[in-house]
Amino acid sequence: MALGVLTLCVNIVLMAVKITVGLVGNSYALVADGIESAGDIFSSLITWVGFQLSLRPPDDDHPFGHGKIESLAGVFSGAALLVAALVIGYHSILEIRTPHHAPAWFTLPVLLGVVIVKYVLSRVVGRLSESVDSRALEGDAWHHLSDAITSGAAAIGITIALIGGPGWEMADDWAALVACVIIIFNGCLIMKAALHEVLDGSVPTELSHEMRALAEEVEGVREIEKCRVRKSGIGIFIELHVRVDADISVRDGHSIGHEVKDHIRAKKPQVVDIVVHLEPYEECTGCNTDKVSLI
Repeated sequence: MALGVLTLCVNIVLMAVKITVGLVGNSYALVADGIESAGDIFSSLITWVGFQLSLRPPDDDHPFGHGKIESLAGVFSGAALLVAALVIGYHSILEIRTPHHAPAWFTLPVLLGVVIVKYVLSRVVGRLSESVDSRALEGDAWHHLSDAITSGAAAIGITIALIGGPGWEMADDWAALVACVIIIFNGCLIMKAALHEVLDGSVPTELSHEMRALAEEVEGVREIEKCRVRKSGIGIFIELHVRVDADISVRDGHSIGHEVKDHIRAKKPQVVDIVVHLEPYEECTGCNTDKVSLI
């Protein structure tokens, strides 16, 4: 949560700096960037609050936990990126159609400083999102990176305008439009991934194979007949169909099922729950067998 507070504070400072310098230095691209930072403040707040709420344990009303809040926060982050890109694009087009003076030279070092700060923040939040596999934090990382991209594009445009002189005043606005295309593309990717998790879409094949391999390490497991894995926020839920020797007792089968659960959860702490279905292992195929379910 400390990282979330840090990102909020940084966004507030950058918003004030960009809007002030943009107004004084005649750079609407910088002013629009500052306004977009105001949106980042709200977006980051929603993202980090949603992430913290998703970590709450299961209760009577939510027996499977609150992990979906994290995925929904990811959808919001992606949508906020799209809105920010559209707003910046709209105002950039207005500026292109409206004659104006070239930005002042001192707006350039401010933008370069913003690029450095926001890129560092995006990497820090991005590494955290990768470590916990969070769509919401991935979206927040992309918010910081998108800010770095738009600021970098504006810096390139201002440089062109300052070097080119009269007739090149709108270069930073065209650069902002190019940055908007990049932001829209990545916003769509984040929304797609988050919605995939909200709808209990399939996980990467590598993760399913890893769960199968871990279950097969337990003594008494003859084979894994079926493995279903789904994500809920940063948590993982698994349903396994485990085949064991047909002539063992129910007590022994029950013990093997719990060993499978304990072994997987010891190796993968992010696994929230595992449902193990026991099936008798037969040498022949197509045999009529009964199924026992352990939860």
